[in-house]
Amino acid sequence: MSELQSAENMVSIKIDGKACQAKEGEYILNAARANDIFIPAICYLTRCSPTLACRICLVEADGKQVYACNAKVKEGMEITVNTPNILEERRAIMEVYDVNHPLQCGVCDQSGECELQNYTLELAVDSQSYAIPDTKRESANWSSVLHYDPGLCIVCERCVTVCKDMIGDAAIKTTKRGGADLDKGYKDTMPKDAYAMWNKLQKSLIAPSNGTDSTNCSDCGECVAVCPVGALVSRDFQYRSNAWDLKRIPATCAHCSSGCQIYYETKPASISDRTEKIYRVTNEFHYVSLCGAGRFGYDFENAVKGKDAEAFAKAVEAFNQAKVINFTSVITNEEALMLQTLKEQKGVKLINREARAFQIFLNFYQAASGNSLYKHDFKDVMASDFVMSVGTSLRNDNPNARYAFNNVQKLNKGAGLYFHPVGDKLVPEFGKSIECFAHQAGHEEAALLLIIDLFADHDKLPSSVKDQLNRESLINMLGGDAEKFGDAFDKMMKKKERFSLIVGEDLYFHEKAENLAKLIAVLEASSDVQVVMIPPKTNSLGVALICDLDDEAEGYTVGYNAPGDFTISALGDGDLDMPAMNQQEGTLTNMNKRVVPTNAAVEYHGYELNDIVREVIGAPKLTIDWTQYLPEAKGFQAVAFDTLPNGYHNDGSENRGYALQITTSEVGEIEVAKFDESISLEGQIAYRCNPQRQFNDFSDKAHQIFEAFALYASPAKAETLGKRVVVEFDNGNLELDVVVDERMEGDIVAIPDFKSAYNIYELFGASRYQKVIIREV
Repeated sequence: MSELQSAENMVSIKIDGKACQAKEGEYILNAARANDIFIPAICYLTRCSPTLACRICLVEADGKQVYACNAKVKEGMEITVNTPNILEERRAIMEVYDVNHPLQCGVCDQSGECELQNYTLELAVDSQSYAIPDTKRESANWSSVLHYDPGLCIVCERCVTVCKDMIGDAAIKTTKRGGADLDKGYKDTMPKDAYAMWNKLQKSLIAPSNGTDSTNCSDCGECVAVCPVGALVSRDFQYRSNAWDLKRIPATCAHCSSGCQIYYETKPASISDRTEKIYRVTNEFHYVSLCGAGRFGYDFENAVKGKDAEAFAKAVEAFNQAKVINFTSVITNEEALMLQTLKEQKGVKLINREARAFQIFLNFYQAASGNSLYKHDFKDVMASDFVMSVGTSLRNDNPNARYAFNNVQKLNKGAGLYFHPVGDKLVPEFGKSIECFAHQAGHEEAALLLIIDLFADHDKLPSSVKDQLNRESLINMLGGDAEKFGDAFDKMMKKKERFSLIVGEDLYFHEKAENLAKLIAVLEASSDVQVVMIPPKTNSLGVALICDLDDEAEGYTVGYNAPGDFTISALGDGDLDMPAMNQQEGTLTNMNKRVVPTNAAVEYHGYELNDIVREVIGAPKLTIDWTQYLPEAKGFQAVAFDTLPNGYHNDGSENRGYALQITTSEVGEIEVAKFDESISLEGQIAYRCNPQRQFNDFSDKAHQIFEAFALYASPAKAETLGKRVVVEFDNGNLELDVVVDERMEGDIVAIPDFKSAYNIYELFGASRYQKVIIREV
């Protein structure tokens, strides 16, 4: 039994006579899986709402037939998985599923990874009792990544469910289709559930929700992952390989700070070229959902044929000469420790803009709260029924934060508050009980003050906060209507018991970062709101904990995947090549404060950072030999890399790496500065924010990630700008194409930072928002 199970309220049940423990209120199906007992189910997804679409999870509970995906366990319940009647029902359902399903298993792109095929064999369906005239069903490309073949579709609704309940796009739906009339004679001969399935299959198919031939979605591909047959497939992967030819390599996604568990699936590129090539990425979709970058942005490896001894010698010389190392957070914890060791022994300055801002904010937070790190994670968010977000563009910054916000609305009958200066059309669609505040940039303190006013025990508040709480004034300042919000909030709070707050990068890059950190500490100390933070980039949390970062530095600079006088780069554009993250072993520290392992998917034949460090100051033989030396004082553990697991238990609990240790110390009363509303920005404002699916140079390198480095604007704003513009900052200019983001609202424009060569952090400085001048070219 996992730690997660043992921490919950448990009940005792019996399944087929076996004594089992289950979480109170858990669905029978999940309870069985957690206890390693098999109940067939096609339509059910663990973290989504049950749809009862397939009905083969039928079981007997306390003498009554129920659906295991929708019936909850209770103390003393006795469950029988198989009875003669249930087996007859399941077989009939599978026969219905198999009616008119094309007999093309040998050439189907699912290539054996087919749950319809598996269950047909499992339930011993070796004949067909039913027949009906087939209908014409045309296949279609729904987007740049999705292909749908309705002839293979069994209308299990998994794709519809995951898109609605997890991703939040709700881009596909079940719709009517024409065809032959049903043979009414089957109604009297078919088992009840089989006949219901018969009706559905002959009348329904899946289609884009917007009524067009293409989906208006995030191109995450999660619908492809969950499809049990070959109906929804990746256009890029289709007919490129049989699944059984691929080798699965467990790893961690290197694009954002979610650090999702993934499998790189590889095989030799061709008969003549035996170099391993990544053909696709897959995931354990019952336990983790990927974004489009994680699923499709996999081919960013640095193809190096061999070691360049001359370039390596120059690199060693550059490191010996360096006064500064400029680097990004797309590195492992082990590499971060190497850089910190260089600083300690050689005195070099370490520059990492995104991690430094987060490091400073964490230091402010620790001083105010006494906690070495925020205590909660995104599993706590998904268990809440009222979620709030301040300081992050949910749709763009971190996909799993967005998924959690949406999932609370769909599964927990939740409510939410979303505070952000950039208007967004998608977030309000997550649920009916969401209030969005498109406040002025700079008014993030007011958002936190309002949350404190709404949720804190005012008797526990310091006077420096209590004196600033004027609900009506705060709501109006944030762009809301105090009277309307009051009525709406009362309805939102009905039957709500668990509260969470997501905070993001806008707060770290903020003139009042210290005060914002104090307000978060006050909220935690005076309420039941559970706070989580989104680290800005891939391994920003690991870098912030391991490295003693500097604010400014000058002198001869080595750049690691970043500008410098001498550059080492995994992009293939530096003075010395380095391995990309899909070519490395090591660990990352994700936003859930877990140190998780990643593995090399494709070979790398050049030098690594460890080779340079060994020459300059001495180092262990392998990069992963550093893993056991990660700083225990910062919460890491002295464990060897090869002992780290990377998977999930059957009950859904995470079995990946280990959780950072968090320490707590006593602090005095927090003195919060008065909110100064004059710091808000007015005029033409640019926001440093990437488009969906773009996070860094490596996502941009992948051939299926096409979102451009451009200025993104709402449809109305784009009309006023023209096709190409110059954006003037105080310290430089950018010339960019204008791209319409149909889901943006308002006048603030977004400028990406995913191309390090543009030095976007230098243009924006200590804030994600800057006042700019925009003129058409």
